[in-house]
Amino acid sequence: MVAAAFVVQWLVFIPSFLTGTERFFDLTASLTYTGLTLITLLVVGSGDLRRVLLAAVVLIWALRLGTFLFARVNRAGADDRFDEIKKSLPRFLTVWTVQGLWVSVTASAAWIAISSSTQVEMDAFAVIGVLIWAAGFAIEVIADRQKSAFRADPANRGRFISTGLWSRSRHPNYFGEIVLWIGVAVIAFPALQGWQLVGLISPIFVTLLLTRVSGVPLLEAKADAKWGDQADYQEYRRTTPVLVPKPR
Repeated sequence: MVAAAFVVQWLVFIPSFLTGTERFFDLTASLTYTGLTLITLLVVGSGDLRRVLLAAVVLIWALRLGTFLFARVNRAGADDRFDEIKKSLPRFLTVWTVQGLWVSVTASAAWIAISSSTQVEMDAFAVIGVLIWAAGFAIEVIADRQKSAFRADPANRGRFISTGLWSRSRHPNYFGEIVLWIGVAVIAFPALQGWQLVGLISPIFVTLLLTRVSGVPLLEAKADAKWGDQADYQEYRRTTPVLVPKPR
């Protein structure tokens, strides 16, 4: 599955580079998660409820996020993150390769637990994990919808969002993403034995990726360049946490 995740990215990279488009980048990740998770479940069998549950939460998340991002890039016509990157073969290939790594490591807890020979009856870990996943998923969906609605209003053109969940965190969608993968790891934990526990790196990897590499740092730098000299944005930065929402 890990090898397949990389191969899929490289295959889609070829026509994407030749045509100079990044439109299918996020959609490819979503379809990779979906396809490989289903294949894993079908190969090992769906007789164990924990396996089915893990596959279900990954599929729901992947299909929702993939369709959302694909619709967003189609509305915008392009993703400005790739303006310079897609002109360079090595750089563009690198981001597709990193996406293969992202898919593999992020899905590792679920994939290993689904394919594990250890079958554990549904327990408190499954219940607690689903509740954590549901909370993270809800936060991510609500944050994305609030931002989309904000951007769709012509009156907000050129402004930054500071309402709804965005008044509690500067990146609530990323917070939700991290929380939901913690939930997946909690569901998977009882089925992991010995070396399989390496799959628990999944939420750690997601946290480091979003807070240190490709998520928060890039958007914070972009926001600072755009609104950094505005007093209201400076106040927003001062009073609003980067990631973990502040309580009312």
